[in-house]
Amino acid sequence: MGVMGWRRTRLGSEADRATFRTLHTASLASPALRAGLSHESAERAVRHLRALLAGPALALTDTAEVLAWDGAGHHHADQAARLARETVERGTTRIADRDLLHCDVAGCPVRTAIAVPLTVEERIVGTLQLFAPSPTAGQARAAEEVARWVSGQLDLAELDASRTRLMEAEVRALRAQISPHFIYNSLGAIASFVRTDPDRARELLLEFADFTRYSFRRHGEFTTLAEELRSVERYLLLEQARFGDRLRVTLNVAPEVLPVAVPFLCLQPLVENAVRHGLESAEDGGHVRIVALDQGRDCLIEVEDDGAGEDPARVRRALAGETGDPTDAEGAEPHRSVGLANVDGRLRAVYGDDYGLVVETAPGAGTKVIVRVPKFAPGVRVS
Repeated sequence: MGVMGWRRTRLGSEADRATFRTLHTASLASPALRAGLSHESAERAVRHLRALLAGPALALTDTAEVLAWDGAGHHHADQAARLARETVERGTTRIADRDLLHCDVAGCPVRTAIAVPLTVEERIVGTLQLFAPSPTAGQARAAEEVARWVSGQLDLAELDASRTRLMEAEVRALRAQISPHFIYNSLGAIASFVRTDPDRARELLLEFADFTRYSFRRHGEFTTLAEELRSVERYLLLEQARFGDRLRVTLNVAPEVLPVAVPFLCLQPLVENAVRHGLESAEDGGHVRIVALDQGRDCLIEVEDDGAGEDPARVRRALAGETGDPTDAEGAEPHRSVGLANVDGRLRAVYGDDYGLVVETAPGAGTKVIVRVPKFAPGVRVS
């Protein structure tokens, strides 16, 4: 029986290892730059960028001042700020010599600079400045390539910020469309218990306060499914105080999906639709069923009512964001459109088109709205 031996193998050429080091160093700078260009992000990224370019000093600036400096010659910061302003004004790479970077410090390696504009959506937002005793054509090309990469990271940061602003605007739209009738009716139902059952009135008032506090909170794009469902339960308790036995509710939630992060206010509009469109017009009341299941990589959530159902074409218009329907005298269509289209759009923006709402409905057959979210997704976290 032979003896198996280990043979040392090369993991790659020197060029391969150099490429790996470059990519690794870039990856260290990327998280900071994905936060946008600021003093804090520049301070976190600048030393990694200098390592990429192997210069004696490197600075990141906005359009007027130095945000961060790494390496020798920090006493040139005022000159670098002036160079940034001139580079932004010209809009192209600029090589600065000793006429601008004059220095009386013996042995200072900062004698010339290569200043390259940093752009976001074709707008100059700052500069990357590489300092050296004497610049070469190779250093200039390298500085421009690194500046282009930095600009790409800043572009991604702007996209992230734009998405956040859009999400915040859409949540504000949802808050604005929380039915005034619901608020009025909830307070009316609470008032009706003040004399007959003051303890219940007090409990309902606390539920109403918690519901509105959650709905109008100002932090975080995402929440846990447990928190979202807790708000939905408060909403349903308030509606049951109004409808009594006419509103029947079933919740079936797998405990393992309760910590899953979901977009804030992604379920409440769907449940409100189920109550408004599935129950209010039914003389005998109706049943709202909410199910949350673990499906491997995904969490599946269903909101179903046994009401009158809906014309699928009308639902398609609602998901497309089309509001208003001349045949809808009571204006229910705009409300449904705002809620469905808003939730559908936010799900697609966060998780991709494979995760939009699925609506199963037909006249006389009730309505089921299906929400599917991944249990783990990049950039999705509860803050």
